[in-house]
Amino acid sequence: MKLDKVLKLAGVIILVAVVALMAVKPVFPGVKWLPFTNMIKQGLDLKGGVHVVLEAQDTPDAPVTTDRVKQAMAIIENRVNAFGVAEPIIQLEGSRRIIVELAGVSDPDEAVRNLIKTAYLEFKTEDGTTVLTGRQLKTATEGLINAQSGQAEVNLEFEPDGAKIFAEVTAANVGRQMAIVLDGQVLQAPVIREPIPNGKAQISPYESLEEAHNIAILLRSGSLPVKLEVMEKRTVGPTLGADSLNKSIKAGIIGIAAILAFMIIYYRVPGLVASLALTIYALIMLIIYTAMHITLTLPGIAGFLLSLGMAVDANVIIFERLKEELWSGKSLRSAIDAGFKRAFVAILDSNVTTLIAAAVLYYFGTGPIRGFAVTLSIGILASLLTAIVVTKWLLHLVAGSNLASNPKMYGA
Repeated sequence: MKLDKVLKLAGVIILVAVVALMAVKPVFPGVKWLPFTNMIKQGLDLKGGVHVVLEAQDTPDAPVTTDRVKQAMAIIENRVNAFGVAEPIIQLEGSRRIIVELAGVSDPDEAVRNLIKTAYLEFKTEDGTTVLTGRQLKTATEGLINAQSGQAEVNLEFEPDGAKIFAEVTAANVGRQMAIVLDGQVLQAPVIREPIPNGKAQISPYESLEEAHNIAILLRSGSLPVKLEVMEKRTVGPTLGADSLNKSIKAGIIGIAAILAFMIIYYRVPGLVASLALTIYALIMLIIYTAMHITLTLPGIAGFLLSLGMAVDANVIIFERLKEELWSGKSLRSAIDAGFKRAFVAILDSNVTTLIAAAVLYYFGTGPIRGFAVTLSIGILASLLTAIVVTKWLLHLVAGSNLASNPKMYGA
């Protein structure tokens, strides 16, 4: 029996057990970033959130049209759900109103202020005339003015039609101020020193690159084609009752426990190793969900469970190959390597095809469909890591420690 491998295996088991316990229940006082389960944001169907109604308003330079309202919807969704994991509900009501429901936000005022700020950008001359709006803005990027002081700026670039207007206005107003107004508040009122014919301008200075970055994102993703006003804002309760949620959790626990029991009974030592690897997989998923600020809803849970099933399927394929190699008379270590090698192609093929399907869902889907695609993709990649790398490493630890060297202990 090799003591170093036994110690490594024991260390892995203890570490996984401690992290798993801390992920569910606080263990050490003062450790504020745990448990993970309290940090994962729950969706509208699980926890509720806020309900906001926005209405498009006509302005002299941007009258309300169906296309502009739809474009505004797309911009709002991109702002609150850039990665498809925030799970908002965004829908059109009538021809002018946009309903936005955001999960896990208890303060409607904060939601309006920080998440769906209208970002109506205007460029005004000294007499108050609006000469350009965010509709003509092509892009906005942040940059440093002085690396030592940390002062930053936002660089603006206009569309061709906006660039032409900007060149004419700056040529006619040299020596005068032009106000850059965002949602009715003047961001900057720089003096036009010379005509700007290239359609590019700067807003400066900002105290930090982060501040400039936030403004650039707001302008870039939020240059709305129409002005929006908040008509209603309120909190909403979860659409799935607490009793239904508790029953779903119990069903999930029972199902996972049954799977692990089957793996242990049928595959014996490999089944125990698979149970440990699947626990590691679940912890990896919790960490990723927390790091990416993923909002967990029923479609997201479905994506996680589907990827968990594929992780179990990968282990089944590997262990069946392992048994075949042991039946052919190979040594335990050789059988482990050969079993993984023979199973790899089948596992990779099934996971890649699922990833392609998830990519299609993400590209063509919106809202919960995108969330399902993202959680499924993350789960597939994590399951590949645990099945191919972690499980193999753990099996070699067990085989090298001589704790289980009899082929019968591997189901052969």
